[in-house]
Amino acid sequence: MVPTIFVHHDREIWEEYAEEFKLERFLEGIAKATKKQLSFFPFGEGSRICIGNSFAMTEAKMAIALILINFSFEFSPSYTHAPSFIFTLRPQYGVHLVLHKI
Repeated sequence: MVPTIFVHHDREIWEEYAEEFKLERFLEGIAKATKKQLSFFPFGEGSRICIGNSFAMTEAKMAIALILINFSFEFSPSYTHAPSFIFTLRPQYGVHLVLHKI
């Protein structure tokens, strides 16, 4: 479990703006706004959860469903199986797929 409140208020990550909301810090993207990766969690938990969370998840599920309906896929010959653990188990080099229109 990641203590989101501490990460979002860490001065090492957010510098002098750790305690205030400054939208301008995201003008060049999240990666430039923070010194470290995995330090911004847009959908929180509890009473301050993002109101767009349910909509975003529904939209993502619909996009995946449309892809699965219209395409078949197989692993690319360049795919290398290399599991890596960063909070969860995931492929170290991503998953290279070849999509075929159905």
